[in-house]
Amino acid sequence: MQKQNKTMKKVSLMLLFSMLLCGAVVAQNKANMRFVKTTYDFGRIQEQIGEVATIFEFTNTGKTPLIINRVQASCGCTTPSYSKEPVLPGKKGQITAKYSTTGRPGTFNKTISVYTNVPDTIYVLTIKGNVIPKK
Repeated sequence: MQKQNKTMKKVSLMLLFSMLLCGAVVAQNKANMRFVKTTYDFGRIQEQIGEVATIFEFTNTGKTPLIINRVQASCGCTTPSYSKEPVLPGKKGQITAKYSTTGRPGTFNKTISVYTNVPDTIYVLTIKGNVIPKK
């Protein structure tokens, strides 16, 4: 009986170790997103411009295709657009953020949340600046 208990303990430990090892391998085989920059400062911009835009470029540094599920701006004055096709490992994609200056004089600091197939991760991009009112 004692020998059977020792064998069961060894088997249980081996099974636990195998599960941990498999979990580590799966975690390493995920997509990952690395941005060139996550904040863009437009500086001082004139209200009469109407709209300004910047591009946030990223690379999939993971081992599986990166899928952007959705991109959400913190307000209606910011309009994001993004790569709709899966981004293969090592390849680049981009997210464009447009900000409407019309009727919005003063400083602004807006965020864009990026939801992907990377588990437990929300990427946050920021645009900011100061809109100078029309004269």
